[in-house]
Amino acid sequence: MKSPLFATLLCTVFASAPLQRAVAADEITVGMAVAFSGWMEAYDGDATKMAQLWVEETNAKGGLLGKQIKVVSADTKTDRVEGAKAGKEMLDQGAEILLVSADYDYGAPAALQAQKAGVMSVFLGASDPKAGILGVGPLSFTANNAAQLEGAVMAEWGYEKKSVRKGYMLIDETIEYNKSICAGYEWMMPLKGGEVVGQDTFKGLDPTISSQITRLSDAIRTSGVDHVMLCSTNPGAASSVRQLRAAGVTVPIFSGTAMDGTYWVNSVPGLKDFYLPVQALVKDDTRPEVNALTEAYTKKFGAPPTTQYAYPIYSFLQLWAEAVTKAGSTDSKEVVALINEMKDAPTVIGPRTFSPKLHIQTQNPMIVVSYEGDKETPVETWTISQTIPDPVLYRLKK
Repeated sequence: MKSPLFATLLCTVFASAPLQRAVAADEITVGMAVAFSGWMEAYDGDATKMAQLWVEETNAKGGLLGKQIKVVSADTKTDRVEGAKAGKEMLDQGAEILLVSADYDYGAPAALQAQKAGVMSVFLGASDPKAGILGVGPLSFTANNAAQLEGAVMAEWGYEKKSVRKGYMLIDETIEYNKSICAGYEWMMPLKGGEVVGQDTFKGLDPTISSQITRLSDAIRTSGVDHVMLCSTNPGAASSVRQLRAAGVTVPIFSGTAMDGTYWVNSVPGLKDFYLPVQALVKDDTRPEVNALTEAYTKKFGAPPTTQYAYPIYSFLQLWAEAVTKAGSTDSKEVVALINEMKDAPTVIGPRTFSPKLHIQTQNPMIVVSYEGDKETPVETWTISQTIPDPVLYRLKK
């Protein structure tokens, strides 16, 4: 049953009349309004290259609907105002699908331009459920899973496999993604029988979290806290881990997918007991098709992807092409209607399900990985046992 909030927003976004745009008849245009500079480039860069690889491979096979695919792009500069400008620029150049930054806060300005123009948009890797229907409109998707799933995986896996029972959340309030990770963790932990003893907040660019560490250390000493759930993104997340370990906090640290990759670990000497979930491994994935994709990426760009964020957009574009082929058109409403019917649709990184209500993944398996020193090691694949409820997905007030 749809909530009144959902129904109201759905009516609002459909009320916006699409703008008239010129679209070339002899080619299909994919627009990219993404961060080629600024801190978001660390998350957009690999995914943008992977999308380019998908376009190249598709064109080599004859393109889509007998047409070659052209890519146009603009740099959002990790800036919301620039994001809106870049989105409009791509639409003015005829984009029939718009790829936007891998974060709701920074991708939404461009995605909203696409919704206004009646064009599909897809976030490269945003994990906040607002990156889709509720935050943008019915023509918007994200290629990634919900951040709530990441937090829930760590809570359930940690309870079952690490025997943790009492957690403490450190929440970076810089972007919505961080809050959503901890929302999933906070929901799942007591559901399993564990306890969230306390929480604290900080800003990712804060130079120090010494006050937060003092309160956490007290909770470890007096309340038996046996692990930390760190909900943050780099560079602030890496700084927080370094400060925690330097302060003598030795309990296991769990985090979200945003900390995937080993590019930051040299800032935390002797790192261990650190865990997070991913959808794919950039090295020695158990799935041959993922390894083949990594090899193709490496051959084209001279180095493998830095993190798992490269892979979800390739997965989504596979499904988009399937829907375009079935529709015989790139018309956004027709293509979206077909994607909304997909349930457990196969892709290179696993099954994907969409519906008219939800344009983000909430149940897909994730690989829990551990870090020791400069090595990332897969531990096991985990699928949560419960369906994430709407109040948790949309972080409705308690």
